[in-house]
This record gives sequence, structure tokens and C-alpha cells, in this order.
Amino acid sequence: MPADTKPTDQSNGFRLGVNYWPARTAMGWWTDFDGAEVGADFARIAASGFDSVRLSLLWEDFQPAPETVNAGLLQRLVTVADLADQAGLVIMPTLFTGHMSGVNWIPPWALGGPEGDGRFRVMSGGRIANPGLRNWYTDTAITGAQALLAGEAATALSGHDAVWAWDLGNENSNCVVPPSRSSASSWLDRITNAIRRADEAVLITVGLHMEDLEEDRKLGPAEASEFCDFLCMHGYPIYAGWAKGPTDEHLLPFLAHVTRWLGNGRELLFSEFGLPTYRPSDPGAMSTVRQSSSPLVEEEAAAAYTHRALVELQRAGCAGAMLWCYSDYRPAIWSDPPLDEAVHERFFGLWRADGSSKPSVSSVAAFTGADRRDVPGSYEWIDIEPDDYWQDPARNLSRLYGRYRESEGITSP
Repeated sequence: MPADTKPTDQSNGFRLGVNYWPARTAMGWWTDFDGAEVGADFARIAASGFDSVRLSLLWEDFQPAPETVNAGLLQRLVTVADLADQAGLVIMPTLFTGHMSGVNWIPPWALGGPEGDGRFRVMSGGRIANPGLRNWYTDTAITGAQALLAGEAATALSGHDAVWAWDLGNENSNCVVPPSRSSASSWLDRITNAIRRADEAVLITVGLHMEDLEEDRKLGPAEASEFCDFLCMHGYPIYAGWAKGPTDEHLLPFLAHVTRWLGNGRELLFSEFGLPTYRPSDPGAMSTVRQSSSPLVEEEAAAAYTHRALVELQRAGCAGAMLWCYSDYRPAIWSDPPLDEAVHERFFGLWRADGSSKPSVSSVAAFTGADRRDVPGSYEWIDIEPDDYWQDPARNLSRLYGRYRESEGITSP
């Protein structure tokens, strides 16, 4: 269990980060690795005002068998940390990925169970697979394999100057859900201990998302707060029917406040937010907008949203924020999952696929709050207890958002 006084950032500033997948390879970058490409990307990220990068370890790449961790990829991970250090960045590697951009990427040996979220395709061994997953909160063989990967990855990076924190998964509840809070706590206990045995100084978190507040998925802010050094939340107005439109920046600090309230006051990093964008001047832009099942936002409007969101998250007392994501993806990989069906995922980048920057990059550079962190406000607008909240979380979250907006005097959409 972490010490309550363990800081998320020794400078007490507002961490400003970005989530990273390369434009050329997306989720295939660990097996089609180009160190020069990563180094150039990291230099671009640092030059634009960012101080940190969240990156994901595709689970089946790093662990081809339950008892085997790919030593070559661990060395590539060390190389990535070295490149980040050279650029003046720190990294937050994310284990067991797992859910990513509308697809669940699962090792073949972790298939064959009755679990899984039917909304998402399963990729395994380079192809779409039967979606049945083994539940890693109850299947001791899967948990043991994950503990092995966590320990070996943490050992490989132990003491590295560029390693800021470990993330225990990206929106894990979109893969499998623990059947009970005790099974969630047991899993957190085992995986965090595996990391801390290898590196007792490193920080640990887990990537929660908005749906973990809309439904009781048993591993929520309270469970995470018992074992993690800080909490994380991901939020996107485009996925919230109760938000006030796709550029409703007030949704983000609200989610941060609710997560912290449910998580025993633990510090919080907002580790994902962003918008898929289009340029009206691009040939075929409107056709792309019509193709997408999720809304795309014009680039200038997205840039204005990005700046407003950063201001609001800093004002809400967050430890920092990380944009989703580094770059759009090159058309050569649009036919591959998840980009073949999730059209909007092609265009979430701060940079376009050709390397040119979008207006949001200037919004980040213009943000002036990174040198401080505000103190969270009061929660007078919260009129229920946590146990009551979980009786009907979706209704309570939407209702509390109305109370939050009223308490903040927010009248605009």
C-alpha cells in the first residue's frame, strides 16, 4: 500500500503529457520498431512544451506465453526510456494493453474463457479472434503471468531517470470486470507488489475511465486508492450523452472531482482527454466526417477546447493532464484494426500523419499553468454518500453534473 505522503511530482507543478503511438505503425510499433523515429517524435513532443509521455505495452507482444516475457522487447522499452531521457521527458508505461481504441488485444493463451465486453472486437495473434476471455481477477494462472510481466518490466527499468510511474492497464474494465471488490483488491495487491519488489521508489497508478463511474465495475477509485500512489481518469465529452456537446470542457474537471471524492481524496492525473479532428480545407474531409460513427471536430474548435480543458483541469487541482494522442495515423494502416472500423481514431492526433502540427499544439504551448497546481475546491454540490452513489451510478453521475455546473455558475453549453 502506498504512503499517503508519496508525491506524484516533486516540483508540485502541473504535469503536461501526451499519449504515444507512432503515426506509421500505431499499435504495431513494438514489433516494427524504429528508434530513430521514436527519438524524433520525442524531440518534437518536448519542443512543444510537454514533459511526459504515456505509452502502452501491447500485452501479447511482451508476453507471448504465460511464463515468457520477451527480453528483446524489454530492451526496446529500455531504449524508449533512454530516448525519453535524452529529450528531457519522463514516461509512464502502461501494462497489459489490453483495451485500445475500440479493440481488445489479448494474448492467445488468455483466451478461452466466458468473459469479455461484446462491444469490442478481440485481436489475438494478428487476427480477429473468438471474443471469450479468461478473467484475470479470478484466474490465478493469468494473474501469475501478469505479475511476472509486471515484475520483469519494472526490473528492466528500475532506477531509470526517465521512469515516472507505472500504469496497471488501459481501461481494463472494457476487457474483463472483477466479480467482486475483494477480487479487484487481491489483483491490485499482487501486481503492485510485483512492481514494488523490483523498484520501491516508482509511482503506480491504474487507468480508470468514465465508464468506471457510470457503472459499478468493482475496481473503481476507492479500490485503486488503496494500492496506487495516485488515481487516473480518462474522459471524453463525445462519449457522454449527458455532456453539453463534444467540446464541453467542464465535464473533465467534474470527472476529476468525482473520482477524487470516491477515491478517498487521493491525488489525480487526468491521463486521457482529446478530440478527433478534421480540416475543412482537406480534400474528402466532409466524407470522412460522414464515415465516422463518432463526431469529428474542426481543428480550430478542438484547439480552443484543448486550452480551456487544460485551464479547468489545472484549476480543479489535478496533478496534470495527458492529451490523447500524439499523432494521426498514416493511411497505409487504416485498413488494419482498430482503424478499419473506428474511423475517428485515425484523427485524434495533435500532429497530422504527415508530421505537421495542428492548432492544438499551439494551445498547449500557450498554456501557462504548468508551473503550479491549484488546490481542489469544495464538494458542496455532492449531496450523497459514496455507498449511495453506487446504487445508481449512471443516474447519480449525470445528476451531480447538473449540480456541479450550477455551483460553478456555468451557463454556456
